[in-house]
Amino acid sequence: QVQLVESGGGLVQTGDSLRLSCVISGLASSNYFMGWFRQAPGKERAFVAAISRFGSSTAYADSVKGRFTISGDNLKNTMYLQMNTLEPAETPVYYCAATLRAGVGPLASGYDNWGRGTQVTVSS
Repeated sequence: QVQLVESGGGLVQTGDSLRLSCVISGLASSNYFMGWFRQAPGKERAFVAAISRFGSSTAYADSVKGRFTISGDNLKNTMYLQMNTLEPAETPVYYCAATLRAGVGPLASGYDNWGRGTQVTVSS
C-alpha cells in the first residue's frame, strides 16, 4: 500500500522560507515521478512543481520559479519542497503526489497517489 505523508507546514510571515517534506512508503520513490500541488479553499488543485525519476529533471509553475526548489532523497524515500520568499497568497494546503506515468508533469489528474496535505499560512 502506497502512502505519502507531508509535513513541514506552518505559520510564517511574508518573505519567510519553509521546507515541506513528503515521506513515501510502500514504493521505491526512485521509480516514480513526484509532484507538489496546492489547493486554496474553493479553488482547484494547482500545480507547483514536479521532479522526474532520480531527479534528472524538474518543472515549476511560473508563479514559483526562482523561489521554490523541488528535490528528492531516494535513500530516505523523501521528497522536499523548499519555499523561499513566501507571499500571503500562498496560503493553501500543499499536497505531494506520485505517479508511474511519464510526462504527467503539471496534470493533477495524472497522479495516482496523494498525501493528505499540509497547511501553509503566510501572514502579511
